Parts: sequence; C-alpha cells; structure tokens
Amino acid sequence: MDAPIEDNLIKVAKCLGKNVSDLVVVILDRPRNGSIITAVRDAGARIKLIPDGDLSPAVAVAFEDSGVDVVAGIGGAPEGVLAAAALQCAGGEMQARLWPTDDRQVERVQAMGISDVTRKLFMDDLVKGDDVIFAATGVTDGELLRGVQYSGQFARTHSIVMRAATGTIRLIKALHRLDKKPHFVHKSPTEQE
Repeated sequence: MDAPIEDNLIKVAKCLGKNVSDLVVVILDRPRNGSIITAVRDAGARIKLIPDGDLSPAVAVAFEDSGVDVVAGIGGAPEGVLAAAALQCAGGEMQARLWPTDDRQVERVQAMGISDVTRKLFMDDLVKGDDVIFAATGVTDGELLRGVQYSGQFARTHSIVMRAATGTIRLIKALHRLDKKPHFVHKSPTEQE
C-alpha cells in the first residue's frame, strides 16, 4: 500500500497473467482521489470511475470474471470493513488506512482502540476470527450483483452469501411474489399485548 500505485499495478498484472494495460482499476470519482487517478492513467491501466457504491467492486475483485482487477483510492470506512469481511470469505487480502477529516473522527477512531490513525491496517485489523459471514443483495446493477428487477407481480433479486470458515460462496437468484403479504408483521410497542 505504501508503494507507488504503478509498482502495485505491475505486480497485480504479473500475478493475473495480464499486461498493465489490460487491468481495470475502479476508483471512486472524488477530488481526494485525483492523484491516484492520474497515476493509474499514467501507468496505462484502464480506469472505471464510479460516483458511489465502492463496496460492490471491492468484493468483485475476488471473482475472475467480474471485470474488476483492482480497487484503489479513498472510500468509506464502513464499506472497507464490509469489503474486508467478503474478501476474508473469498480467501482474499486487502490493506487500508483510515482517512479522518476532522478531530471528531480522529477521536472516534481512537475510542475504537486505534491510537495511530495513520497506520496501515491489514485483514486481521479489519476482520477478526475465521467464522465471518458476508451477505448482500443487489439493489442497483453493479459489478457483482444485478439490481432488483420488477415484472408484473414479481421482483427478482440477486444475492451473495459467503462464509469464511468453509470457503462457501452462494449466488442466489430469487423470485418474490409482490401480491403476497409478509408472514412477519412488525407491531409497535403500543400495538403489542
């Protein structure tokens, strides 16, 4: 992570048996990622800029046919932890560094037990234990999952469920009847007896 992105792209390309010019690097389209975008372009890799939704491509790197080889740049911390959980399930690896933007965020990070907010975080820092489970359902189309599709009285969903302990990855396509009432009906405390 501390090496220049150009060096890392060369290493990733070699591991994948590709040329750097064939790599697809997904980067969140934000001013804070401007120098990374420039460096990736200068290295000759392909860039896919996204306006939001950095979790999906971060998980997609674990799948050979996803069209995503690398995710780089500064994204959201919650998305980073979720991505680490998914990559743990898929046998992957990632590195991250927090990017607090004000004193309140620094205090929050330190309250969670990270005294050096600039240190590099590894998989063990982001995800603890072997029995990690990751589940997601696509809302909109992404690199990994299709979004919800409606047709008449039906909705189609595409989900993924992964478990680190067994290495199991399940892709689930489901059909939901919209004319059926749910079995579980939430009652407010005043409605409960």
